[in-house]
Amino acid sequence: MKIKICGMKYPGNILETSTLHPDYMGFIFYPRSPRYADKLNLNILNSIPSETKKTGVFVNETLENILTAIHNYNLDAVQLHGSENRELCQLIKEEASTEVIKAFSIMDKYNLKVTKDYAEVADLFLFDTKTDLYGGSGQKFNWKILYEYSGETNFLLSGGIGLDDVKAIRKLEHPKMVGVDLNSRFEIKPGLKDIEMLQQFIEEINKPKDNEEESENE
Repeated sequence: MKIKICGMKYPGNILETSTLHPDYMGFIFYPRSPRYADKLNLNILNSIPSETKKTGVFVNETLENILTAIHNYNLDAVQLHGSENRELCQLIKEEASTEVIKAFSIMDKYNLKVTKDYAEVADLFLFDTKTDLYGGSGQKFNWKILYEYSGETNFLLSGGIGLDDVKAIRKLEHPKMVGVDLNSRFEIKPGLKDIEMLQQFIEEINKPKDNEEESENE
């Protein structure tokens, strides 16, 4: 199960979180977010292990600004969390050769239809709860909707995931769900993550299922 930890902001907390070796670490370049990463330290970013993909999260940003951030912060991936079109996804891949994650706000199964337009220009999808905010709402959508998704692009599950959701997530058996996105429910305050909670979640979500079945039968 791939782990993306998003909304990182504080230097010391970034370094601590990196010791958990998440697959993706997200930095939000959206000024209206309480997790806006406006003063990232390059030395801190360069200390993140190479196996963790530094991911810039953008909301309806211009191509120029996205490319500038990719260059300035040596980003490995870009997450587009607004209403960006497929052309922008394609241009980012062409100009920067960067992994593109396209996020979609989900309220019902009809929100999944638009994913077809992005199948060839996004490397990964992210399904988040549809709210007035662009992520970080702490709210879930009905995960049963995931079974209406029949596309070929892998996706991450996002939206209000907390430590108490491990069992429910492990029971989801969608062939294209490859990981989860963790944010607000693992925070001490916006942008400051609780390392112990994250570590516990990661350990529990990746336990062999045989161990889980044995413990339930005891």
